[in-house]
Amino acid sequence: MELAPGLHRVGNDLVAAYLVEGDNGLTLIDAGIAGQYADLQRELTTMGRSVTDVRGVILTHGDTDHIGYAERLRSKFGIPVYVHEADAARARGEESTHPAWGSMHLGATTQFLWYTLRKGGMRTKFLTEVVTVHDGDVLDLPGNPRIVSLPGHSAGSIAIVVPSVDAVFVGDAFTTRHVLTGAKGPQPAPFTDDTDAAALSHAKLASIDATWVLPGHGTPWNKGTRQLATELARTDATA
Repeated sequence: MELAPGLHRVGNDLVAAYLVEGDNGLTLIDAGIAGQYADLQRELTTMGRSVTDVRGVILTHGDTDHIGYAERLRSKFGIPVYVHEADAARARGEESTHPAWGSMHLGATTQFLWYTLRKGGMRTKFLTEVVTVHDGDVLDLPGNPRIVSLPGHSAGSIAIVVPSVDAVFVGDAFTTRHVLTGAKGPQPAPFTDDTDAAALSHAKLASIDATWVLPGHGTPWNKGTRQLATELARTDATA
């Protein structure tokens, strides 16, 4: 789905990845779940592109519903995969955490789990090689993405700021569709390791100037980072 010139979403409100188009190719933000590889190929076809146009994959964090087909792209096409140093071990499958699930509604939770299973969520291949990044790095990839640390959901959660498409990609720093309750609108994401740190990261979003704020789960937000931070402060206060 084209959101704006040079900016595309792969997937849907349940699980999403994103493509940024530049003069020298594409940058992929996150890699969803394994079976969404076909969704990636379809989106590339609509763009008149192919997988070989992808110059790099940047992971917002190392959870399995964000690394889905990243190893496939790396091992088959030699596409480098970037992840924050603090989440590198998670992306390689060397460590994991088990945060509380929190509130659940049966229908929404079942829909998410069924979609994940149907799309091969149990067939995730962890990364065997990653390129680590740090806060403030500007990567030599299409769009010149800049890394901003947003710890909380995981220690190595990051935002990726791409001024050329007026966007910031945030992974699970927050959600606009809670996959376990179905609640819509900006709110803390489930499965968060450190909710206090996540709330601080929500406030940090106000310092990033972007119209599009793009989560890994939920409807894309296009009302700007400042309004988003205000709404998240409200939901954090009642969480």
